[in-house]
Amino acid sequence: MPSLVIALTLFILALLIGVEVIGKVPATLHTPLMSGANSIHGIIIVGVVIVAAHAHSPLAYVFIFLAAVLGTMNVVGGYVVTDRMLEMFKSSKGEKNEEKTQDKEGK
Repeated sequence: MPSLVIALTLFILALLIGVEVIGKVPATLHTPLMSGANSIHGIIIVGVVIVAAHAHSPLAYVFIFLAAVLGTMNVVGGYVVTDRMLEMFKSSKGEKNEEKTQDKEGK
């Protein structure tokens, strides 16, 4: 029972620290930092798999499931946001050349 209290205390403290750290990040830096966080959450998912091998109680399975789902959501969301961010910086020369060609033909 004392180990459960210690584990819950660490979980709640990690949650509070995470919220505090993310809350201080300005909006302009959030997207680039999210792409860097993908590797961190990939490591967290590996940790979840390792911890799952040693789980023996239903409560541990619930926490492992939550950690796996939330970590996976964060990894996938980070890659989606990174992909959208990179799309903004792609050159649109092909579209501009088509518009110029259509303007010349139309005149």
